[in-house]
Amino acid sequence: MGTQDVTGQLTGARLRAFSKQLLNDLHALDQMVRDGVLDGDTRCIGAEQELFLVDKTWRPAPLALEMLEALNDENYTTELARFNLEFNLDPHAFGGGCLSQLERDLEVHLEKAREAADRLGIQVALTGILPTLAKSDLDLEFMTPRSRYYALNEALTRLRGSDYHFRLRGLDELDFKHSSVMLEACNTSFQIHFQVGAQEFASLYNLAQVVTAPVLAVAANSPLLFGKRLWSETRIALFQQSVDTRSTTEHLRETSPRVSFGDRWVKNGVLDIYREDVTRFKALLGTEETEDSLAQYAAGEIPRLKALQLHNSTVYRWNRPCYGVADGKAHLRIENRVLPAGPTVVDEVANATFWFGLMAGFSRQYDDITQVMRFDDAASNFLDAARHGLDTSFTWFEERRVSARELILSELLPIARDGLNQSGINPADIDRYLGTIEARVEAGRTGASWMVDSLKKMRNSVTDGEKISALVASTIHQQKSGKPLHEWDRARTTEAGGWKHNFLRVEQYMTTELFTVGQDEVVDLVANMMHWKHIRHVPVEDREHQLVGLVSYRTLLRYLAAGMASGQSEPVAVSEVMETNLVTITPSTSTLEALRLMRERGVSCLPVVSEEGRLVGMVSERDFVNVARQLMEESLAE
Repeated sequence: MGTQDVTGQLTGARLRAFSKQLLNDLHALDQMVRDGVLDGDTRCIGAEQELFLVDKTWRPAPLALEMLEALNDENYTTELARFNLEFNLDPHAFGGGCLSQLERDLEVHLEKAREAADRLGIQVALTGILPTLAKSDLDLEFMTPRSRYYALNEALTRLRGSDYHFRLRGLDELDFKHSSVMLEACNTSFQIHFQVGAQEFASLYNLAQVVTAPVLAVAANSPLLFGKRLWSETRIALFQQSVDTRSTTEHLRETSPRVSFGDRWVKNGVLDIYREDVTRFKALLGTEETEDSLAQYAAGEIPRLKALQLHNSTVYRWNRPCYGVADGKAHLRIENRVLPAGPTVVDEVANATFWFGLMAGFSRQYDDITQVMRFDDAASNFLDAARHGLDTSFTWFEERRVSARELILSELLPIARDGLNQSGINPADIDRYLGTIEARVEAGRTGASWMVDSLKKMRNSVTDGEKISALVASTIHQQKSGKPLHEWDRARTTEAGGWKHNFLRVEQYMTTELFTVGQDEVVDLVANMMHWKHIRHVPVEDREHQLVGLVSYRTLLRYLAAGMASGQSEPVAVSEVMETNLVTITPSTSTLEALRLMRERGVSCLPVVSEEGRLVGMVSERDFVNVARQLMEESLAE
């Protein structure tokens, strides 16, 4: 997220001052490119690792600030949510043992994070989206208390003018609204950097756009959100919608989302992108610091271009240009933001190796990749890879259709291997990391398919919450083993730790497949629904999915008895018999509290509603019978 020393609400003189700094930075960068002062001889790589903090119940643990205090290391930093953390790695010259050194650096930093987490009674997890995340974890109370995050949320929400609306369809469908930018906190990634020269920037950036799709296809690791099976890499759609500031009417004006793949090839250089982004996207954040980059450069100094970097940090291209200064020399990098965190360090480095190798290999074959591929095909390939992972087909060079697996095995791995060899990478490292990619493709297994396959194989007698918890437990356990993904066993429900970890809150086992009626429906429909679906309670909703009543089996029996006694034959509306004095709970209500309410209020079910009053689930006596059954089985087994 960059520097924390920022301000929001850019208006009036403050807006004009920041805009002036931003324009000065663009002009200064333009002059630096013309003068050839940017580093064009060094090829370095770097990375940033994001991760989740997880408690003993395999759910998000909002202890990032406590982790930072325990770590006491400037390489670790906060993210948007208090259950996320990030650490940054030192760059390495691209050659020799840089890739195995990258792996060692990751392991050292990750082990240090694990040790600090252990002292706090929590664990760390590398995964693109934590399967046990719930909507209640995205409340503003879980936002990291830093001015930058509050300012970003306020600015994005103000531009949006309404709730963020997320829609996505995969095997399941998810459609919900959220009131803050906290949706972004669902995502963690492994971001890699590739240093490039100013003169080669356009050709290498376009190449990065082309090779992103096949790398994403083999790296996909995020198929689940709130228990729904969506895209192979759901992060792509989620992140774009989580910071989309466009209103419905603005979509008709062909305005661009702040998260995007782009809409055209880069023709000239990095200024093409920066100018486009400054033109299209309003400044969200400012800083109290003042810097005249043009005057600094004229005086022989290398400016930091702080305003440009701050603005760039709020425009989320999947391949993002980055300006930096190292050892007194300015340089440019391409940041790949596509790769998810996990499943293991080895897998992450293998994904990075594949991307670096393709960048190096194709750059030796093509001076201009745009001559053999249309931009629309590159963009379409990217979205298809996010949706289907290794099961997708690409439109490749000269508009040839080819499956992802065939393309990777027969064409791309040899090109990546050649590019790495020509770059002087250690042969043993090439074999290790590209061999991991090859084994993953031959097995047809990505992190996404491992999760979905594991869910399929788990027994139906356990709750969905237990299955999701088992995925997280197995992920953490097998990450620690060091085995790459293609050697993992499927997750087993026994790994989740039993009832103590899976029945603490009602959202872990509540019924979410609900059959509801409107208050103007005929009561006879309710009776038939109870018979057809073997249910004893039917919620009553209005058109906005607000809970307005409940028809129980007992209520229905009383109605039928009264109707028979009176000889009533006219259709009766649900509104005439439904109960309206309801006892409701929220998804985060504890099981003990739910049991207490049912006992004290004498009710046999509890509707579960969101903060907005919308029905999201039900908990009934039957659910607690299932909990008791599992508790008895585990107790007797012990």
